[in-house]
Amino acid sequence: MPGARPGGRKTGPAFVVAGVAGCLVGLVAGCFRWCLEQADGLRGSVVEAAAGLGAVGRLVPVVLTAVGAAVACLIAQRVPHAAGSGIQHVEAVWRQESEGRPLPLLPAKFTGGLIAIGSGLVLGREGPIVHMGAAIGVLAGRRTRLDAEDARLLHTALGGAGLAAAFTAPLGGLLFVCEEVTRTIRPRLVLLTLVGTVTAVVCCRLIVGRGPEFPVPGLAAPPVWVLPAFLLFGMTAGVLGAAYSALVVRTLEACDRLPRVPLPVRAAVIGAVVGALMAVDPLLAGGGDPLSERLVAGGSMTVAALAAYLAVRFVAGPLSYAAATPGGLFAPLLALGALWGALVHALVSPLLPVQAAAPASFAVVGMAALFTGVVRAPLTGIVLVVEMTGSTTLLAPLLIACFGAAVTADLLRSEPIYDRLRRRMANHP
Repeated sequence: MPGARPGGRKTGPAFVVAGVAGCLVGLVAGCFRWCLEQADGLRGSVVEAAAGLGAVGRLVPVVLTAVGAAVACLIAQRVPHAAGSGIQHVEAVWRQESEGRPLPLLPAKFTGGLIAIGSGLVLGREGPIVHMGAAIGVLAGRRTRLDAEDARLLHTALGGAGLAAAFTAPLGGLLFVCEEVTRTIRPRLVLLTLVGTVTAVVCCRLIVGRGPEFPVPGLAAPPVWVLPAFLLFGMTAGVLGAAYSALVVRTLEACDRLPRVPLPVRAAVIGAVVGALMAVDPLLAGGGDPLSERLVAGGSMTVAALAAYLAVRFVAGPLSYAAATPGGLFAPLLALGALWGALVHALVSPLLPVQAAAPASFAVVGMAALFTGVVRAPLTGIVLVVEMTGSTTLLAPLLIACFGAAVTADLLRSEPIYDRLRRRMANHP
């Protein structure tokens, strides 16, 4: 019978629910992204105005980010699993190690994430959007009385739709579900995710517009003889990714050793540190999209500036994540990868013939390679970056660099970051 599963139950309702719920995910993601854009603009105006007040004005970003971090932490404290990225919780629900609680999670993730990221913490929008998408999925499954297995599939599928809407990357959202969350390919899950990601991206575009996130001017494919250089580059990204993963976890563990310090106070102190960085240079704070966009577009920076941005954001990202506010890891990782790529190109370009590879090529490849070194999902990283930049001419360097990053991180025995965070979540409910 068409539209029925082998067990005799109809399959159609689940796909209809996935489509309608995907639209809702896209609208929520679009509103969240729009609000973040307004918050970023407002924060930039405040920091610019404060800079004209002299020494006293430098305290304004410090207070702004400290208060924002503390308030976001207070919001997250009231709802289990609202702090942090949320992707580890989506994975735990898939593995039936935890349960989804969508009603309190949605407003906490939206409001807390907006305040935390909007105030300048070095966090990404994708974590809250993935978590909200998954919450909408499980809520839709329960409200429409789908069976337990379909509700579980819908939870995971719409988490992928959230990632797709966060970065305008529908295929990236699908691969994220298969490669990172479930680590399996199930036809029904793939179809549900396809429906959810497409509808989510379409509806999100109604609010935030269309086109790649970081449009890249036409980049020529590097010559074949340059490809071994991208393998070596990917290996360095694997080392950097392993170090970044370790720093994220160790920063969280260091904060655990301060049980007498209330979480909102800890968040405020971390926010004050990030705010002080923002007073020095706004590009040192925030998710990092302006940096990524500038570097993949071929913008030039001195070696000293690239090294400084890389070093500061390398530490500021894990520190911001330890503030226990809603916020993700992906966007800061992409910025860090672009910085690493641009820095490596600046250092090795004297050894390469002219026009061997553009700086933007290394920045684009660096985004995917560092993502792979940390998350250990190379296909997701490659497709995500290609969809975000619209650059299909770099597929060979991307594949080679991500291979090098994944193998190197494995050789260093660096566990994928979300596996470590999921285990930590189980030990710190």
